[in-house]
Parts: sequence; C-alpha cells; structure tokens
Amino acid sequence: MALLQQENYAVKRENSRLKNGLLAAVKQPEKSRLDKATQSKYKAKYRMRQKPLILAIETSGRTGSVAIAMGEQMLCEVCFSGPMRHSTEIFPAIEKLLKRFSRKPKEIEHIYISIGPGSFTGLRIAAALAKTMHLANAVKIISVDTLDVIAENATDYIKEEKVKPVASPRGEDLTQIATILDAKRGQFFIATYQNKQGRWEKSTPDCLMTAPQFLEDFAGDSRPVWLLGEGLVYYKDKFKTDVTRFLNERYWNPRAEKVYTLGWQKALAGQFAEALTLQPAYFCRPDIKEKRDAK
Repeated sequence: MALLQQENYAVKRENSRLKNGLLAAVKQPEKSRLDKATQSKYKAKYRMRQKPLILAIETSGRTGSVAIAMGEQMLCEVCFSGPMRHSTEIFPAIEKLLKRFSRKPKEIEHIYISIGPGSFTGLRIAAALAKTMHLANAVKIISVDTLDVIAENATDYIKEEKVKPVASPRGEDLTQIATILDAKRGQFFIATYQNKQGRWEKSTPDCLMTAPQFLEDFAGDSRPVWLLGEGLVYYKDKFKTDVTRFLNERYWNPRAEKVYTLGWQKALAGQFAEALTLQPAYFCRPDIKEKRDAK
C-alpha cells in the first residue's frame, strides 16, 4: 500500500509539471508562444501520464468477474464464486476491490465492459452499471468484443504452456485460433484470429454459423486451428476433426482482466463509447411469445 501511495505522489508531481508547462505554453504572448507541435507534445505527455482508476467488468459469460487497475497497471481481479452469479456478486466484488486499495466509487474514472455477444441478463447488468456511473460521475466507458476478450486467453496459454506461436515442422503450431460461443438453436458465434508478432489479429469478424459450416470454411487447412470459448462446454465433440485442437478448458471463459487489457488499448486511442447509444450484442432477446405459447 505504501508503494502505491508513493507511486501516486510521483505521478501527481509529474502531472503537475506537465500541466504547468502546458499552461505556460498557452498563456505566453502571441509572439513568444510555443508552436502548436510543442503544445501538442505537452498535451500528449500529460494524457499519457494520467493513471485513471479503472473498473473492468465481465458478465457476458457463465462465470463473471471484475478487475481494478490504475492506468497501465493491473491491480487485482476477483472471479465470482460460480456460474450465473452476476447480479448477486458484482457489487460485493466491486466493494471488496475498492476497499482493498482504499478507494471510493466516486474515484473511478473509467469503466470497461464486455459488450457481447453474450447472455441478455449478464450484458444488461454491465451496460446498465456503466451508463449509471457515466450519468452520476461522468465515468468514461469502453466496450470490448467478448470474442476478442476470449482470444486474449490464448496469449496466456502460450506463456504458461511455453508454446511457440510460429509454424512448426510437425504442424502443431499455435498461429490461428477460433473463439466459440453458444448462440442456441444449433448455432454459434465464432471469430477467427491470426497471431501477428505476438498479438491476435481478427481474420474473420464475428459470425453466426453452425458447427458443420465452421468446419467446412475454416478447418480445411493443413495447419491446425485451435479452439476456445464457452460454446465448447457442451458441444466440443461437434468441432472435433483431424486439424482442430482445443486449448485447456480453463482458458475458455472471458475474464475481466482481459477486458481491461483490451479496454486500456482503446482508451489510449481515445475510443470511448457513447453512453446514450451503448447497445450490447445479445445472443437473442428473451422470446416472450414462445414462453407464453409454452404455457
């Protein structure tokens, strides 16, 4: 805790220096005023030195989680105790994290959420919380694709399992992956990625398709395609072929830590979401008519 306080003091001191330099540049007489390029440099440095308190939320999947960070520093992640505990455990988890680092809700400046595809209830919880925090305290919102969040788990797999993401003579390289979520009624949300210099770049955007369609379109290459995602929990067998491989099941769930990782990259690029138009990507809305007919 003392280390964190020392770091915060150093950041505030540096921010003050940069801010004073920026103000001095703007307030100088017209003839001696610094050029726009120099002013822009001060502004960029000032923005990059900021370390906002960040709350990251993942409630699109079966097992939710929340994480807290200070700028580029990930501090801690808390996973819920079991599947579909989002509404029960999200606020206690947030309170626990804030208390651990002696922070208050009003100090949160950014909130990053997984926007889907995902379950109606889980996504609605995250979107509603983000909008409420924005309206109450002008908290900035970042939304990230759930399939992209899951893909980030493959980076951990490479590090922890000591797998090299390069082509190998035996054809067991981990250079392409597909993330899979169950969209119900025999369909799946799927996206594919290629490993480019240690980062996963989306090669196919989010698609809605059946398992046979995926295998026909993406599993015909001689190189293996590695699969991960909660859509495999009950339907792994549907995707088994000679060229498909499966990451360990512990890498299948989207996590708040990865929501933060992707969200921070978007924040640095200034890609914040508009609270009024924020719309989650649901698997499907509850079909009230079907439920009534069933009765």
